Amino acid sequence: MSGRDLFCPPRRSRRGAALTLVFASVLVAGAATGSLPGSPPGSGGRKSPARTAGSAAPAHHAAVTEAAAEALADGKSPMEAAERAVSRSGDRWGAVYSQGDFQEFQEALDGQYTGVGLWARRERDGAIDVTRVQTGSPAADAGIRSGDRLRSVDGEKVDGLPVTEVVSLLRGDADDAPAGTAVTLGLERGTRAWTETLRRARLSTDPVTVRRLADGVTVIRIAAFTKGVGDKVRTAVRGAPAASGIILDLRGNSGGLVTEAVTTASAFLDGGLVATYDVDGHQCALHAEPGGDTARPLVALVDGGTMSAAELLTGALQDRGRAVVVGSRTFGKGSVQMPSRLPDGSVAELTVGHYRTPGGRSVDGHGITPDLDPGSDAVQRARTVLTGLGDPS
Repeated sequence: MSGRDLFCPPRRSRRGAALTLVFASVLVAGAATGSLPGSPPGSGGRKSPARTAGSAAPAHHAAVTEAAAEALADGKSPMEAAERAVSRSGDRWGAVYSQGDFQEFQEALDGQYTGVGLWARRERDGAIDVTRVQTGSPAADAGIRSGDRLRSVDGEKVDGLPVTEVVSLLRGDADDAPAGTAVTLGLERGTRAWTETLRRARLSTDPVTVRRLADGVTVIRIAAFTKGVGDKVRTAVRGAPAASGIILDLRGNSGGLVTEAVTTASAFLDGGLVATYDVDGHQCALHAEPGGDTARPLVALVDGGTMSAAELLTGALQDRGRAVVVGSRTFGKGSVQMPSRLPDGSVAELTVGHYRTPGGRSVDGHGITPDLDPGSDAVQRARTVLTGLGDPS
């Protein structure tokens, strides 16, 4: 699919912290950026430009830009003025980033991040458990394993914290900590408790992982929709055994480039509507490419960490009757942001609209309701569902 990308930006976990990017429930970098795909009616096929103070954008866009301009004229910080204006506006997903943060944001789309290489999730009791350790990362070199429990970061307890805040601590966002800086983790493994001091490194993510279960079912896990993810998923689908079902694991996926989510939808749909969205009152639509695998049994796994572009994909597969959705209600982030450059070079990302599923459901604030509860073992539940869906051959 051509076109520009839907913004699904992260939020800062604390004022003044560097950019917090959430890859799934990944304790690394991640999130979503780009600009809007498609063009509004009557645009003659032109792409929708980023809104400025003089365009027909919501009122708070002009207020943010004007606050930044006035601050610059008064010799004050435009970025701080813009942050205050965003805070007053009530724009839940509005954010202001420095030039460096925004550059880091864009680099994350290429799968680059500064961190220690831990994938983790927040359990029901609030504990943060390590779910995967990246090969060759500082965490792997220190012997940290999947199943270990993360108790603290630099002496600050993480139990009960949102994953976004844990990400910020691990990355050293408050201090703009670069690669090479130290971070001390408090860990538990069974009855053993210990601390480990690691040095952050510049790492590359692998947002798509594929594994084959004993019964031939293929599990495709997508951590985030960074560049190239859609093509990787299509390759994985083509490489799966012809008679097997697929589990598309979107748990903890915090979103990403919507063009990549649409390309992923194209792997399972034969064209047709994926989502609609509005930008300042203009209605636009996103469509899958024809030629996807429409016969293979498919289950999508979701949870409360499934956000934004991942919810868009889930809603499309569910509304189109292409997948059975198993899990818990998704996060409910269905708003559209666009960037505006401020006088000092910082960037304000402000909400301009919302998207809906093919069936017309609003995602923002509601999330996607799964078809089935996951039970105690979500993957096993998905395998049972695939058995009931039957053999595609």
